[in-house]
Amino acid sequence: MQANPSVLWHTLDHGVSEKPILTGLDAVCHTGLGELDRLSGRRLRFLRQAKRVLHLEKCYADINNGCLHEEVESLRSLFRRHRDTPADLERAFAVIREVAFRQIGERPYLVQVMGAFALTHGCIAEMGTGEGKTLTATLPATIAGWRGLGCHVITVNDYLAKRDAQWMGDIYRFCGVNAAYIEQGMPQNHRHHAYLADITYCTNKEVSADFLRDRIALGAIKTSDMALLSRFKTDASRTLNRVVQRGLNYAIVDEADSVLIDESVTPLIISGPAPNNEQLDAYAQASSLSTSLQPDLDYRVNTRHREIELTPQGRDALSQWADAGHGLWKAPRRREELIVKALTAREFYQRDKHYVVQDKKVVIVDDFTGRLMADRSWRDGLHQAVEAKEGLELTPIKDTYARISFQRFFRLYRTLSGMTGTAWEARREFWSVYHLPVVVIPPNRPCQRKLYPDVIMRDQAHKWAAILTEIQHMHSQGRPVLIGTRSVHTSELLSRMLTQEQLEHEVLNAVRHQEEAKIVAFAGQAGRITVATNMAGRGTDIKLGPGIADLGGLHVICAEKNESNRIDRQLFGRCARQGDPGSARAIVSMEDDLITRHAAAQTRWARKLSLRLGVNQSSAITRSVFHHAQKRTQALARRQRKSVMKTDRWLEEQLGFAPTW
Repeated sequence: MQANPSVLWHTLDHGVSEKPILTGLDAVCHTGLGELDRLSGRRLRFLRQAKRVLHLEKCYADINNGCLHEEVESLRSLFRRHRDTPADLERAFAVIREVAFRQIGERPYLVQVMGAFALTHGCIAEMGTGEGKTLTATLPATIAGWRGLGCHVITVNDYLAKRDAQWMGDIYRFCGVNAAYIEQGMPQNHRHHAYLADITYCTNKEVSADFLRDRIALGAIKTSDMALLSRFKTDASRTLNRVVQRGLNYAIVDEADSVLIDESVTPLIISGPAPNNEQLDAYAQASSLSTSLQPDLDYRVNTRHREIELTPQGRDALSQWADAGHGLWKAPRRREELIVKALTAREFYQRDKHYVVQDKKVVIVDDFTGRLMADRSWRDGLHQAVEAKEGLELTPIKDTYARISFQRFFRLYRTLSGMTGTAWEARREFWSVYHLPVVVIPPNRPCQRKLYPDVIMRDQAHKWAAILTEIQHMHSQGRPVLIGTRSVHTSELLSRMLTQEQLEHEVLNAVRHQEEAKIVAFAGQAGRITVATNMAGRGTDIKLGPGIADLGGLHVICAEKNESNRIDRQLFGRCARQGDPGSARAIVSMEDDLITRHAAAQTRWARKLSLRLGVNQSSAITRSVFHHAQKRTQALARRQRKSVMKTDRWLEEQLGFAPTW
């Protein structure tokens, strides 16, 4: 595979300069500009443009394919030479709408065209679940493909990347652009050709990992001039041939709140083996020793911040044990780090919630999707500490070659945009971190979702009994039911309860994406009961079976409030799509993890006040506890993301000689 000079030029000189992180008065002014931007009438402007696009429909509906193809080629040439005007963009969208109708039988609605304008102008488009974001993305993606600098459409998993690239492929081919996809395990030469495509569908993990690998391969080569000179050197030329990407020009991020907010501080790390048997033995010894330490006596647990602090008694016990040890245990600070890591694994990382054990290996469960992440591991010895706790063979220690957070990676794109069903709550963070305004796109049809009041039980046992009663009630009416849980353990617990009641059901907890999509697609059929961890099946449409709309549609039950209200909204958004009827209810308890971690004191206060006033557990008083807990967790998460930004800035300022990646 030969390196293409134009590809190297894009890689080295385009889209690899990070947008500045504003501080002090600059940050305050930027926030003020964001507030003014929301008052600028952007949404109304996009609506007027979308109406003009629909008005052009009659100009192309009656022409034959040959004439339509000539119009496509004319526009393609115009955009490739960057001589287009706003009127040309409207005409292009009108043409692509007609192409979509002829190729896949779907013509984007008015609101989808609005969303396309938002994406083209570098915004986050909030479009409700089921509003057709996949088709919406084809309009701006085609325009970006015509410009010839590449477009990355970021999806949430490999299955959706492949599905969407193939599903929308006929539209792109008629428009004179080609689309490809990246999936895990794809050979390097296939990746190279996929990135050379005009439009590349991929996941955030794959595209960022390929970026890091390219930067490692390039080494000291940081400009196109250096790359051209290095082509005269045999060794350097081989290095350039290993580059697969052609730069970070334009990205459309699907489920943008999940990728750019929830997972933004997740570090992507490229590492290699660094055997250290002495350190592995120390992790195993620390795990064994941690079982002899007592909470409150030897160490204190900070549940909210997930931190362990040794007490003086614990340090003395550790010191006495270390006197008989050797190596790493001789250094006080190092042995405390080892034992704290072991206690952290024991206190905060639960099997079937944060991880599962498969084939005698620890496999991480994604907190936000409930999916397994077999290719990822915790860093700084935590993964080995969890393995030691489970009595498994410890994986070898690895050295870090390169790392980058998703937050920093996506700031490298020249133009960034995104789509999601829940963006408004995070609008200030989208603006301050990524300089992206949020535009709320209205639904194509009025939403008919019935959102019932929360049911709050005093303990877990009563909560699960109430959930089971609700499922039986809906099932007796023939309505399909979707229950969202937050962990593998709770989904299996509910599954056992349903089995005991002889209720047939499907369980989605970190299965393969293709199976997941198929199961979720049928979750709207009569009498179906589907138990899903968190947002399993996100990106797959749930269509109601015959007659289900007359019964009230899909009913969604939230079995535990999430740490962000946005994720709760995403779950409820699985019902009542595209004007269909549907209903949703949260059935929770005061013993849920969210409350015990973040609102324990408020819970005691609420119980006393409820008893004194004689009100029930689902009163406004107890509901306010959940609201308070979510606000605290969201504030904590924002502080963590801000801390990562500060660390990135510090590294760039203090290590100015280091590469920007």
